[in-house]
Formats: sequence, structure tokens, C-alpha cells
Amino acid sequence: MLEVGTRAPDFELPDQNGDIHTLKQYRGKKVILYFYPKDNTPGCTKQACNFGELYPQFKEKDAVVIGVSKDSVASHKKFEEKYGLPFPLLADTERKVIQAYDVWKEKTVFGKTSLGIIRTTYLIDEEGTIEKAFSNVKAADNPAEMLAEI
Repeated sequence: MLEVGTRAPDFELPDQNGDIHTLKQYRGKKVILYFYPKDNTPGCTKQACNFGELYPQFKEKDAVVIGVSKDSVASHKKFEEKYGLPFPLLADTERKVIQAYDVWKEKTVFGKTSLGIIRTTYLIDEEGTIEKAFSNVKAADNPAEMLAEI
């Protein structure tokens, strides 16, 4: 996990519509950048839907929510449409941003060890500095916790 107080790595990734997003374009706003393992899985769906339900409150606080996984643009589009998600889901199929943010780690699921995304959320300030970092977050609780942080 990246250290609080360090500059957040910039990125350039497509969202579910193929539009390119960079961290720089969000300067002047707080950014909730959350990394999740996979579209349409129970925990990831709960986390995304809860962010979606709270999205108007994030907007009121001039904050943006951005989800990132290694799923494709097409997968993200289906996920967004199925659940009506109102924020960008970035496709990092080559894992460059996932690795830059140090969330690709060894993990054990149901007794099986493999490499994958550790569910992590970063709060990035208006200048692009990591303000808070949370690793191994609880999917269902993470959105409300992040709203309380800003």
C-alpha cells in the first residue's frame, strides 16, 4: 500500500464507455479511488452499489468516486448497466495502475493462495496527494466509511 502524504501516481485508463480518465483531470476535487477484484461478484457488487447509493452525497462534498479493476471495458459496461452505477469504472487490463498503487498481492481465498487485487481504497486530496489509505476494506461498509472521511 502506498504511504499517506505521498503523491498519488497519475494514470490514464478507459472507463466503461471507453472514455479516458487521468488523475490530473480531477485536480481541485477529492478523489475516492477504490480497487476491487472483479465485476459482478457479491462483495464487489455490494461495494459498487453502496457507492452508487451514496454518490449524490459524494458529489455534494465535491468528491468523485472511481472504481478500478482488471476487468475489460465491456465487462465494466455490463456491470454499470446492470446496477445503474453513476461513476467511472476504469479498466486496467494490463494492471499498470493496480501495480503502481501497490494493490496486486498474494492473497488466500478459501484456502487457495494466488495473486490478485487486495480490496483497497485511497482518498486523494485536491492536489493529488494521498490523504488516507485503507487496505482489506469490508466491501459493504467501505462507501459509508469513505463518505465519513471526507
